[in-house]
Amino acid sequence: MAELAIKGKVVKILPETSGTSGAGKAWVKQDFVIETADQYPKKVCFTAFGEKTVPIVKTLTVGQDVEVSFNAESREYQDKYFTQLNCWKISKNPNGITNTPQQQHEQPKTEAVVDERELPF
Repeated sequence: MAELAIKGKVVKILPETSGTSGAGKAWVKQDFVIETADQYPKKVCFTAFGEKTVPIVKTLTVGQDVEVSFNAESREYQDKYFTQLNCWKISKNPNGITNTPQQQHEQPKTEAVVDERELPF
């Protein structure tokens, strides 16, 4: 799959959520919303999950330019599908934002594998 990334301005940072999985492991996640600079701006909510990306979200400020690399995943629940955008890289972009097409690169193979039984939903 090609790398998915969106550039935009941070418009909202939601509270951190934490808990313990069924396997007894602690987890933490935090959602944040960015708005694109397209002709018709879109607001997009991302989820930072784990100790790699949540600390980066804590350093973000509303109005800050960022580029978010993410994976899109949908889950079925009672015959309805819910999509979550899980970020795996957040780059602060002090030079402003542009949503121009870029050359696609393969996603790094160093991502942590998440056991489905450890997810909070």
